[in-house]
Amino acid sequence: MKTRHVIVLTMAAATLAAVPAISQEERINPNLPPGGSLDTMPHGTYQCALPGDAGSVAFRVQDQASFRIFTASRYENDEGAGAYILRGTELTFTRGPKKGEQFRRVGDNQLRKVEADGTSGDLLCTRLGSR
Repeated sequence: MKTRHVIVLTMAAATLAAVPAISQEERINPNLPPGGSLDTMPHGTYQCALPGDAGSVAFRVQDQASFRIFTASRYENDEGAGAYILRGTELTFTRGPKKGEQFRRVGDNQLRKVEADGTSGDLLCTRLGSR
């Protein structure tokens, strides 16, 4: 192979390596949260609650918001089952009854609801211990 061919091929390879890769998933659904490595949440039942007040209960359980996470990035609640994606600390329910809801991982076993404007909401979902 001639030297100029080697140089041209090397430059082409370097150019391709410098272009950020867009995953097939991002091309299909550009509304997914950006960046971060893919991960999963610990399996178990997540009880969701809103804060209470000092004069009565510490928190108010929201049974309709609670769910259970199990294998293969799947979840279920009383309305059915679906899937989620966890990228970095951003969890998005991608299928099922909670489709479109977004949460931010705030601990190993906790998720905080993300409001439509991107701010952290009051709803906190915590994985319950085994019973």
